[in-house]
Amino acid sequence: MGSYDRLYVAYLYYFNDQRDYFECHEVMEELWLEEGRSPLYQGLLQVAVGLYHHANGNVSGSIKLFSAGLDKLAPYPADSLGINLGQLIQDSQAYLAKLLRFETEPFAPYDLDIRIMDEELEQLLQKIKLDPPQHEHSE
Repeated sequence: MGSYDRLYVAYLYYFNDQRDYFECHEVMEELWLEEGRSPLYQGLLQVAVGLYHHANGNVSGSIKLFSAGLDKLAPYPADSLGINLGQLIQDSQAYLAKLLRFETEPFAPYDLDIRIMDEELEQLLQKIKLDPPQHEHSE
């Protein structure tokens, strides 16, 4: 086992590969609860849910989630968790800025990418693509 939780790897897989932001939220919530409710994980969760809401036409929900997520992610180093967090924060800020002008300048939902910085994490992601996680929702 590497130093990354399988749920975290699954989150990145759903985010970058599948673009399934609802499933991102499911796996990240599980991890967040297991890991003692880290604001870093919660911020990543909220960015995914922000994208999910916008894709479903809930702009105000999206604004709320992006704002909350950015507040939580702001204090962390740009290279936290083996990803380019700084880049994700910038991209999320840009997305939020557009959402705030949505009334006058509507735009279609688009995907964000989480850039992987760590070789080990990249390898774990390659592995998960070959053997995708099953939806194993623990009751």
